[in-house]
Amino acid sequence: MRHRPFFRWVLTLGVLLFGWSAYLYASYPEIRQIDLTVISEKPDGRCTVRWKDPYSDGGRWRETAYRCDPDRSALLKPPNYDEDTGYGWDSGFMFTDGQHKGDLEPSLEEKEPNGLSDALVLIGLALTAVGLIGGNIRASIRVAGVRPRTVESAWKLYEVADQVARDHARARDGVRVAWNALRREQIDEKLSAVPVARLFKEASVSRAVRDVEAAGARTARDVLDAGVSGLGHMGMDRSSAEHAHTAARRLADNVEATLSMRVDPVAPGPHTVALLVALQVLLEAGAEAHQTARAGEELAGELERVLTEAEPASGYLSMLRAGREQREIARSAVTELRSLMAIAEQEGLPAHFAQTSVDLLRVPDDRNLGLSARADFESRTSQYYGLLAQVVDSEDALADH
Repeated sequence: MRHRPFFRWVLTLGVLLFGWSAYLYASYPEIRQIDLTVISEKPDGRCTVRWKDPYSDGGRWRETAYRCDPDRSALLKPPNYDEDTGYGWDSGFMFTDGQHKGDLEPSLEEKEPNGLSDALVLIGLALTAVGLIGGNIRASIRVAGVRPRTVESAWKLYEVADQVARDHARARDGVRVAWNALRREQIDEKLSAVPVARLFKEASVSRAVRDVEAAGARTARDVLDAGVSGLGHMGMDRSSAEHAHTAARRLADNVEATLSMRVDPVAPGPHTVALLVALQVLLEAGAEAHQTARAGEELAGELERVLTEAEPASGYLSMLRAGREQREIARSAVTELRSLMAIAEQEGLPAHFAQTSVDLLRVPDDRNLGLSARADFESRTSQYYGLLAQVVDSEDALADH
């Protein structure tokens, strides 16, 4: 249901009425107090008064109906005030500018302009009070359930949980990359030991083979690198080139299928060193690192879903902008976040996540790169091969799936 800002409009209307009242008050003419001569007066205060208008030609005397103060002293009323003339006395206010300049304020014949201004003030005050009080009550109801600290803490837990999962995946990827590079190196070595002539059984292509060898393609590895078109440019006909390339590809597949999982720590190359270092990082992290990373991945997935639902509860403005259904979902999500964080704290997961991430990021110093990994490999070779098989087999299983 879409939110309708009813009290906001009420408050706006009240402020507008205040502004209108201020405008009327500011535009009200200037006045000053003067003495009035009361010619006649009735008990209810209705009277006829006379005053001198200084703004008229010659400052003439003017008379008009007026409402005197009936509660003033009887000595000020006619005929007691002046026994000679039988007149009384009162005071009033005269306009000093505007179209009513020189007139009395207020008179019986005119409406008082300030009456509208005062009425607008009262109405505006009432509307403003309703808008403020009603709006605050409604806002309090709408923002009930805002828990920015809970949402912030849940985001921090999500970050460490997601981080340990990504760190573990990165460590395993490092093993796979190093292993694939080492295997490719070993395959290339075997293919480089196979001469081009062994790819053919027919003696009729011996001349073409010599031409290709003279052009630089001397091994099965060179044939794969050159491709069919490359062999053609070297002087081999299309049919022989396709035959050679197919035979070289078949040989490469056989070598890869029969290649043993072997690591030589005695004279290791850069790919062997990289593989041993990557394996050592995982072994030093311990077997529980895999379980911790998996728990982090599962928790991060749950937190991400709940945090999306709890987003309106992260602040008062976002909660005010949310609809009724979104607010209800956010409040339920905050409760679920508290439950997830309580379970995580009870099991000590945040500390495990942080420690495992640190362990997975440990890399030997550049000066001793590979030395400790080689020595560690020789001391627990079976664990290295077991971990390598586990990582490589999981990659193959994912590829098959």
